Amino acid sequence: METHQCDTCGKSLSSSRSLKQHIRIHTGAKPFSCDLCGKTFSHSGQLTVHSRIHTGEKPYSCDLCGKTFRQSGQLTVHSRIHTGEKPYSCDLCGQTFSCTSSFSVHSRIHTGEKPYTCDLCGKTFRQSGQLTVHSRIHTGEKPYSCDLCGQTFSCTSSFSVHSRIHSGEKPYTCDLCGKNFRKAESLRIHTRIHTGEKPYSCDICGKNFNQPQSLRIHTRIHTGEKPYSCDVCGKTFTNASYVKVHSRIHTGEKPYSCDLCGKTFIHASSFRVHSRVHTRGKPYNCDLCGKTFSSTGELKNHCRTHNGEKPYICECCDKAFSSSSGLKKHSRIHRGEKPYSCPHCDYSCQTNGNLKSHLRIHNRKLNQAVMSGAKLSQQSPPERTSV
Repeated sequence: METHQCDTCGKSLSSSRSLKQHIRIHTGAKPFSCDLCGKTFSHSGQLTVHSRIHTGEKPYSCDLCGKTFRQSGQLTVHSRIHTGEKPYSCDLCGQTFSCTSSFSVHSRIHTGEKPYTCDLCGKTFRQSGQLTVHSRIHTGEKPYSCDLCGQTFSCTSSFSVHSRIHSGEKPYTCDLCGKNFRKAESLRIHTRIHTGEKPYSCDICGKNFNQPQSLRIHTRIHTGEKPYSCDVCGKTFTNASYVKVHSRIHTGEKPYSCDLCGKTFIHASSFRVHSRVHTRGKPYNCDLCGKTFSSTGELKNHCRTHNGEKPYICECCDKAFSSSSGLKKHSRIHRGEKPYSCPHCDYSCQTNGNLKSHLRIHNRKLNQAVMSGAKLSQQSPPERTSV
């Protein structure tokens, strides 16, 4: 069989026509042009496939699901979804792929190659699609819009995850506890609760966390950064969620309500601790004396009665306290603050305990008045009735 060899690269081809088309790779010649958009191609077959973009023609159909394609190659790759065939394998990690393009992109993980560069900031990417999405950071373009709430997104993946808020879809399920999630990343982070994995470590104190966001918030303890502030009183916080909870002090909102006694709470944690009053649940016990408590905070404060630890120091007089509540009460001495007022007289004090002691004075006087009234009624003679 006669073969035709390329003088430039030495490749052998079966016909002179094939050789002629091949040579255009080296010369860059693209003699076939699209009449509608002007795009040029090196051989007529490429132009034929391209023209289907304008006509909408998709002559290749999947026998199993009916999906149609412009190119036979696209149908071939698609059919592997049904057969599970993945003929392209990575020699380095063994991962397999159904098409060459996916394999080519994957190989860049090992080579470190990132051929697509952003002209504005210089950031590089493995895939052209990643660069396209990234460029929207600079342009502000958000082409994907939610029909239900109007929120816009820069990429389809973000839009897809958002749409699950409205549909309630949570396609990612934890195999260990059955909890469902909208995002694959949320499931990955959740599984660390079961595995105990905490891959993110603080460089300053060595504390470990199961997600990067928790580490970022924690580092603000060391840096002193408090980027979130209350619009009403100006108090600053390390976490946006703390501002939301704090604002309830001003609004009076108490969204957590006890079904048994009707008592309401600002914090979910306070509600959980309160619920143990009804169940008599005190799951936290002291290893030294056996005393039980309904919260870890109460146990921690109690343990200081044994070890003598007093970590809370008054900035005004350096007096030390075993609990933050003790320091809070003490600081009212320096500020002259007396938030507890008697409803019966002008008396006010710094602690609830002092108010309770004061109210006993009124209770005693009230009891004495009641007793005196009872004695007077017993001593007075009954009224005489006329006959």
